[in-house]
Amino acid sequence: MPNHSLRVYDNVLEMLSGVDNPTPIVRLRRVVPFVHTKVYAKLEWYNPFGAVKDRVAANLVADAEARGETLQNLVEPTSGNTGMGLAMMSNARGYRFTATLSNAIPLEKRSALRLFGTQLVELEDALCPMPGQPEGAMARAAELGAQDGWKSLNQYKNQANPAAHFQTTGPEIWRQTGGEITHFVASLGTCGTITGTGRFLKSRNPKVQVIGAHPTDGHDIPGVRSRKALVLTDFFVPEEYDGLHEVTDDEAYGLCKRLIQEECLISGPSSGLALAAALRAVPDAPGNVCVVIFPDNAFKYMSSFRRHLPDLFPQQPNAPEAALPFAAELKAAVLFAETGPDVVGPTEAHWMLHRGAILLDVRNPDEVRRLAIPGALNIPLGDLSAGPVDALPADRATPIVTLCARGKRSIYAMLLLKAQGYHQVRSVFGGAQAWVDSGLPAQMEP
Repeated sequence: MPNHSLRVYDNVLEMLSGVDNPTPIVRLRRVVPFVHTKVYAKLEWYNPFGAVKDRVAANLVADAEARGETLQNLVEPTSGNTGMGLAMMSNARGYRFTATLSNAIPLEKRSALRLFGTQLVELEDALCPMPGQPEGAMARAAELGAQDGWKSLNQYKNQANPAAHFQTTGPEIWRQTGGEITHFVASLGTCGTITGTGRFLKSRNPKVQVIGAHPTDGHDIPGVRSRKALVLTDFFVPEEYDGLHEVTDDEAYGLCKRLIQEECLISGPSSGLALAAALRAVPDAPGNVCVVIFPDNAFKYMSSFRRHLPDLFPQQPNAPEAALPFAAELKAAVLFAETGPDVVGPTEAHWMLHRGAILLDVRNPDEVRRLAIPGALNIPLGDLSAGPVDALPADRATPIVTLCARGKRSIYAMLLLKAQGYHQVRSVFGGAQAWVDSGLPAQMEP
């Protein structure tokens, strides 16, 4: 039997969290403005593999094993933390593990997954994998999982996800606060944490307020979903929550910096996101006790911090010059283009087609085969970058709308066309995925 008081174990899996071995909660005193309300951070990086998702990974595997599933080759779409937990659970059990994920996930996370023994399938997808995207991480995992000897445990639909939190996170918090908790706050990704924990806490006291935190559209916080994306999540049940609060990247990263420097808590950006919502939602009143989930630590997100807190990462004086002259300026130009007036939503783009514009799809043929937009002209970005293409209209005044999978390559295509003299070019924000989400015509491979 594990000895939690001495922290002596026969194997690392005995360190998994539970009522008798909870992750710690720490009261925040410097970054909170309250006089009466007590705010506690639940530090989930104290799980054995470093994140709140260790609970889910362990329960997904345990549930499948209990049902007699064959788990020789596991595959899972992930934004990183569930993948890391499943990788280590697979190592412990002797399984092989493959993760399908976005190539926009911070390099630190992708490198850690490889170090943990994971086979990576990197795709152009949202930071948190999105359902309904034929070329995305979820679809690819389902495709691999359908093969003989493979299994996708699917954290996005498997009830073992919220059950992990009903069985562990909720009871831990109830016991740690002596049943005095009045508010529970968590960031929203798969929504297993908020739904499972919230259900347990409300089963003990229906008056406990359950608050969700989500980022803005186009955010840069891995593992969480915007309000628009949450409607596609099976475990998102807003009728069970008492409030939802949107938090910007600037708020989340700024508060994260304060947590690290003032509270000495090495929290990741989703911790700042959740705490920002808590400070907005919870009133300062005697007797209020708020617990906020801090999902993981900062070390997986240094490249993200570099983007959002550039003052902390000054250019080294002896750093070699970039190989490409004015590389920073070129990058800035692309960033301006992504948010400029030449980027339109899918509905406006569709209206432009009815007015005579050409829809130029710059995805690769395999991507177009899986999801085609009727009437689009397909010229892959690589071909377009090689120079003028005969298939393009000779009249440089022809309106053109560029489209890719997520809206990144289409920006480059728009700039290339403008450089060739086409002066009525627009790019579709969100790409083919946003087109489908908007209910516009599309043909998906059966």
